Amino acid sequence: MSEVLNYPLYFFFAILPSLLWLNFYLREDQRPEPKSMVLKVFLFGMLFAFLALFLEKLLIEWVEILNLPQGLTEVIKIFLVVALVEEFLKFLVVREVVFESKELDEPIDCMIYMIISGLGFAATENLLLLFPLKGEIFGRLFQVSFLRFVSATFLHALTCAIVGFFIGISFFRKKERVKLISFGIFLATLLHGFYNFSIIEFGGKVGLIFSAILILSSAYFVSILFKKIKE
Repeated sequence: MSEVLNYPLYFFFAILPSLLWLNFYLREDQRPEPKSMVLKVFLFGMLFAFLALFLEKLLIEWVEILNLPQGLTEVIKIFLVVALVEEFLKFLVVREVVFESKELDEPIDCMIYMIISGLGFAATENLLLLFPLKGEIFGRLFQVSFLRFVSATFLHALTCAIVGFFIGISFFRKKERVKLISFGIFLATLLHGFYNFSIIEFGGKVGLIFSAILILSSAYFVSILFKKIKE
């Protein structure tokens, strides 16, 4: 019975990190996007997270069949399977839902919609991660939710902002669009991969410090990108 009573808390704390960052980044756009489109992209981001789980499981099985050296196998899993698949799918949400929409009418919109997609994706991750804690007390749910807020959820927003910046500048360099977007996904994949690598391979205080440095430096970099795309 206590678990049933805690379900509202579980959903609240799972979604809260994404909603807080969403509120923060929507303020970057002086011409706010329609709420219906924001919700649509967010929900598609959530749905595509399930597709990512399926693809990652399938690809990891294939990689393990190859019997490569353990170190190489782990690098492929972290960077090519998890990071690349997730960054590409978050981009795919925006390409399929927004690219042909009249709402995409200025370069900064690309960064905003990519961030929305990433935060929807992160919301599903949080729902799945916090599910085993649904019967826990308030304090435990808050603790994990806060950690996700300052780490993985924020990371998804940052990597998506980077991809969105390169989509945005491709407005002015249409002949190089594929190259620019590919480069953006490449940078996002590297950042995502190094973050995961630091958590999985380093762990402990070293992993925590390294991942914190990555996130803080990336947040500063993204703030510069926002300034540049507004110019």
